[in-house]
Amino acid sequence: MLKAALLIPLILAPAGLAPAATPAPAKAPAHVMAMAPMSADATVQSAMSAAPTAVGRDATVITVDAKGAVTELRKGTNGFTCMADNPETPGPDPMCGDANAMAWAQAWIEHRTPPAGKVGFLYMLAGGTDASNTDPYAQGPTVGNNWVSTGPHVMVVGATSMMQGYPESPNPDTSKPYVMWAGTPYAHLMIPVR
Repeated sequence: MLKAALLIPLILAPAGLAPAATPAPAKAPAHVMAMAPMSADATVQSAMSAAPTAVGRDATVITVDAKGAVTELRKGTNGFTCMADNPETPGPDPMCGDANAMAWAQAWIEHRTPPAGKVGFLYMLAGGTDASNTDPYAQGPTVGNNWVSTGPHVMVVGATSMMQGYPESPNPDTSKPYVMWAGTPYAHLMIPVR
């Protein structure tokens, strides 16, 4: 799942939007802090691993450093932006999303209502860090926040009316499609792919 501390620059750079405020970066998990920096080629490959080859090869590829600065490693042509799993900063996992998904994520980070009528799509085919299925802002597992692990997946965001009939349980079977963050403005469909 996405991590809020680093998504602000990810979303703002490709969309050309101005941030309302930049929160302090989250502390990196121990497994992230222990990793070595990646080469530029490895970073591009990591970013592209989030999406099918046909999408990743034509996507813009960016990195975000520990201070939130965005570096564009490659300009894309297909409207998708991919970001690598950066071992120097706390998440997010390799991901690749369209412009509508990035606008949705920006709204989530800024605690705003996502744009209406804009269905977005995010690939996380390399897997995703575990997350709370009920609290959009949880930073770690606690009693009652329903921590889940989905593995490689895609996400459909901004499509609340299209999610009717999918499980909204706080503790879903993550091997099947389910709604994450049900009952919040950030409810989205999680679709495992393996």
